Amino acid sequence: MNYHVHESAIVDDGAKIGNDTRVWHFVHVCSGAQIGEGCSLGQNVFVGNKVTIGDNVKVQNNVSVYDNVHIEDDVFCGPSMVFTNVYNPRSFIERKTEYRDTLVKKGATLGANCTIVCGVTIGEYSLVGAGAVINKDVPAFALMVGVPAKQIGWISKYGEQLNLPISGTGTEKCEHTGDTYQLAGSTLTLINE
Repeated sequence: MNYHVHESAIVDDGAKIGNDTRVWHFVHVCSGAQIGEGCSLGQNVFVGNKVTIGDNVKVQNNVSVYDNVHIEDDVFCGPSMVFTNVYNPRSFIERKTEYRDTLVKKGATLGANCTIVCGVTIGEYSLVGAGAVINKDVPAFALMVGVPAKQIGWISKYGEQLNLPISGTGTEKCEHTGDTYQLAGSTLTLINE
């Protein structure tokens, strides 16, 4: 075993966990979960059976990653943020056959206490602000805030807001990395790294 599991954590037989991943206090990882290398699962995290988590993902305290949630590399899940997997739950109607897939793409940040309604894709390097509720797909590099969340700008791979309109044309260079971003319509593209 080339990963760390705290003595209070439960990792069910069959779970796949990559090298150098840290599983902290009171975590439960179900048997079908697949977790990459260099991840951190904070206190009181739950990871379901039909979950994939890439490399270098940080899942902060009190996050439940339910079935049908798929997280790519380098994603940050802030404290107490929420994933769902049933769109219209009722306690008296079983809807396990109606789970909707949620995809969080590479490098995205999901702020503390945000909620991701199932069935959406969160674009690469986007940033969902603390407390926001996402109920539709999020473009790559989008900065999303509010309830329901609205795009208020664009965010660099480095994690700082870019001086570009939400739609139109333009280019912007990140002062920290030198990366150049190009806006065409409502799509932002990293054109060089």
